Amino acid sequence: MNNEEKGFFEQAMADVTPLSGRQQTLYLKADHREDQRARRAAQALQQENPLSSDLLEIIPCDVPLEYRGEGIQQGVLEKLRHGRYAPQASLNLLKRPVESCRQELFRFIVLAQQENLRSLLVVHGRGREDESHANIVRSYLAKWLAQLEPVQAFCRALPRDGGDGACYVTLRKSAQAKADNFERHAKRSR
Repeated sequence: MNNEEKGFFEQAMADVTPLSGRQQTLYLKADHREDQRARRAAQALQQENPLSSDLLEIIPCDVPLEYRGEGIQQGVLEKLRHGRYAPQASLNLLKRPVESCRQELFRFIVLAQQENLRSLLVVHGRGREDESHANIVRSYLAKWLAQLEPVQAFCRALPRDGGDGACYVTLRKSAQAKADNFERHAKRSR
């Protein structure tokens, strides 16, 4: 700005008083997609937790955790058992109260499904005795995972991922993942 322009500016601004040292508030228009996504996530987390914490049949420590949902091939369970599906997310339930484990597991499965994750690792700990807290959590975990509809299969983890103190979980494809897969393969067939 040259001196002449500076003079015009000062003359125009002579009767203006500066604002006190208040912070300026800037209101942005919310991104509609992000807003919808956040509402869906909040709604999913508010779903009633269907996992029950009553009448537990304790699984002995020496019996490995294993479950295969209806219609799931044995080969899927074998690949899971051999660690061929790398865990995309993990949940640590070590030394947590049973009720806390129940809530965190449900929230974890819901969020994993929203993020289109298929392979998970849940660390529950390993007790030396059947009545130990870690084995009680482990027994509840087996019961809860079998109750959840998105869970296809689960089994004991490999030693590198926690061995008897953890389990691999495989989830069903979400509707969005199925649609993406269909679109990808339909484009190839043309």
